[in-house]
Amino acid sequence: MEISPLTGGLGAEVFGADLTNGGDRDAIREAFSQHAVIVLRAQNMSPEDHLAFARQFGPINVNRFFKPLDEYPEIATVIKEADQTQAVGEGWHTDHSYDVEPALGSILRAVDMPPVGGDTVFASMGMAYDALSAPMQGFLEGLEAWHSSRHVFGATVQNSEAARSGRLSNADAAQQDARHPVVIRHPLSGRKTLYVNPVFTTSIEGLGQEESDALLAFLYTHCQKPEFQCRVRYATGDLAMWDNRATWHKAINDYHGHRREMHRITVEGCALSAARG
Repeated sequence: MEISPLTGGLGAEVFGADLTNGGDRDAIREAFSQHAVIVLRAQNMSPEDHLAFARQFGPINVNRFFKPLDEYPEIATVIKEADQTQAVGEGWHTDHSYDVEPALGSILRAVDMPPVGGDTVFASMGMAYDALSAPMQGFLEGLEAWHSSRHVFGATVQNSEAARSGRLSNADAAQQDARHPVVIRHPLSGRKTLYVNPVFTTSIEGLGQEESDALLAFLYTHCQKPEFQCRVRYATGDLAMWDNRATWHKAINDYHGHRREMHRITVEGCALSAARG
């Protein structure tokens, strides 16, 4: 098995992994902790293999809003048909930040890929935090932010193409609100990491709305710097896994006229602790 970093600070590709080999599994777990985004090339898993791999990292979260794979309710489908124009997940976000105990990570299997395009871009929130000035770091460490599912998956977005096509549903279940530290101590690495994102974060606790909006806008612009990013290009059979507490990600919608099908499993996480001092 070979592990090759994607960039100087985020992501790694894994070649020749044998998931029945205990040594390879341990090395993959270590690579996940170190790189936050890993891509296991040419795995060609079945749904059962996908589920077995995910369960090594923790209990599976059954997604409330994505259409599940037939006969596998724990596997969410992420599909864009050739005649559709909107991809799910085009905005920078962190999966399940609206939950009181946010997801550990997501594991995405490439089932049907367009001839070119359909990549995912990731950004390191640890690198983004490290690049802030010391006074800004100190200020942020005392803050908490609200996250919600209501404005993303609720009734107000049911006229979207994704909802009309059945890719997203169950709007009545979009009732999640959670408050998390703006800077967390990462549960695996212990690294200080920013934990806000443009899609699900709604406000900073204790600040006026204009103050909150201005601070979040600054952080969002800062976190999107290219030096914090890596880009994953898939082939059918690849498996990508990312740490939701350490990264943002977004889908690149550049394959109009072609079909893309991915199967995603989300692994349960834990409550997040503030990083102070």
